[in-house]
Amino acid sequence: MSSDRVLVVIGRTRHKMVTIELQEAVKRGTKFIELRLDFLAKAIDFKRLTPYKQCPWVATLRRPADGGRFPGTEPERQVILRQAIVSGVFEWVDLETDIATAIPRFGKVKRIISYHNLSETPANLEDIYANMLKQDGDVYKLAVMAQTPEDMVRVLKIQQSAPKPTVAFCIGDIGQPSRFLALRYGAPWIYAAFNKERGIAPGLPSLDDFKTTYPIRTLTPSTQIFGLVGDPVSHSYSPLLHNQIYQRLGVNALYLPFRVPRGMLPQAIEAYGHIPVSGYSVTIPHKEAAAQLARESELNVQITQAANTLIRLPDGVFAAANTDYGAAIDSLKAHLAERAHEGPVTQLSQLSVLILGAGGAARALAFGLHREGAQITITGRTYERAQKLAEEVKCKAVDWHARHSISCDVLVNCTPVGLHPNVDEAPCHFSIMKPGMIVFDTIYTPETTLLLREAKGRGCYTITGVDMFVRQAARQIELFTGLTPNIAEMREIIRKALSPLTRAFQTEDEENQSNDEAEKQANENEPG
Repeated sequence: MSSDRVLVVIGRTRHKMVTIELQEAVKRGTKFIELRLDFLAKAIDFKRLTPYKQCPWVATLRRPADGGRFPGTEPERQVILRQAIVSGVFEWVDLETDIATAIPRFGKVKRIISYHNLSETPANLEDIYANMLKQDGDVYKLAVMAQTPEDMVRVLKIQQSAPKPTVAFCIGDIGQPSRFLALRYGAPWIYAAFNKERGIAPGLPSLDDFKTTYPIRTLTPSTQIFGLVGDPVSHSYSPLLHNQIYQRLGVNALYLPFRVPRGMLPQAIEAYGHIPVSGYSVTIPHKEAAAQLARESELNVQITQAANTLIRLPDGVFAAANTDYGAAIDSLKAHLAERAHEGPVTQLSQLSVLILGAGGAARALAFGLHREGAQITITGRTYERAQKLAEEVKCKAVDWHARHSISCDVLVNCTPVGLHPNVDEAPCHFSIMKPGMIVFDTIYTPETTLLLREAKGRGCYTITGVDMFVRQAARQIELFTGLTPNIAEMREIIRKALSPLTRAFQTEDEENQSNDEAEKQANENEPG
């Protein structure tokens, strides 16, 4: 995949910032740029931009109705578009289908005929596209909002059967995978934001994403597709981890995030069968639904009634696995083994465990710990759910408000409380944590949550979610590819990716400590 098939979008309000990003984009190897002229706050000065031209440019002046920012009238916009075409600065121009006929072709400037719909995937999209093909274009672009998985599949079918060069994809979280899959199905390029913070379009990946997370350079029609289904999925590091490991293993595969709202998993899996997706990692809130959906399942899925992995079988149905189950128990056993120098290795059967939460991860831990003989207590913010899980596991449940009265050797957080960006939250009062207790947080973003930071400060042993995350992902990769990845390499990849987040919290801790010391000093100096 050559870099000229990534169309890098630059949109800034000031000419000076545009020129800075133009230079930086070229330094990073960019060979094709779309200038979003509608972002500029002042009158567009083509001459000011020309000295920074080092690769082909696309001129785009988008209306607000199509996701743009141009504040003027439609006649004014069309005048500027004509000026861009004749300026000699641009090799391409983007023209919406409703005005494309009114602005004739000029010279060697190529034309993108586009249709944008920021609210839906219209029922007559196929007709709209058919009419666009009658217009004088070099490339045809469809960008519509996906409300359902079926919307995304409809758009991809258009891309797959396109008779002329076409870039067809969905905007928004539900449709984000289509941006990459369009390239797999023959789109001439994929759009990428140079600066992700500019908010150019919903779901638009950044140029950096292609370097760290999505290896589109190797994307071909034969590339296998794997993915993460859940809601939300945008925070997950699974795409980064899986894709980097596939590359190291020499596997021609791409792993994508599929946002699937609660209750929509069966229809999503059916719809994405047209892609097809060869396997899924499953996260909140679909783990129990995934177990019910599979035709075949591992014993631990049958025990827990929850699955975090679906593997497509040759006949198109799915087998289910629960890699959380083994990963969680292995993380605890590895921690206990590491403490062997303190004396005889403690067995899980000797420990009492308080599990916070009653979702998919909690189910895996509860059943796994029960099998090891641990004494388990479960609590959840919805008591009925915690009680139901406790009855299945044959252990004790307590009301959420009574969780601080439970004495335990191991405290495990299986709730999302403390997950980035809500990093100043914790799932319990810190007073529950006593020296020598093991505190295990299944959250891995950030790796050291507020709960774990406080636990360390109170003399507790801690286990981060990174270990469990890496172990469950390694097993998934093995199920997907038949190859065994290097777990140490996987830990290194995740910790490197998390390092900016870790540094941010360390800085915050230092600031808080500094503030505390300043307050203490002020109190000491306060006249008494």
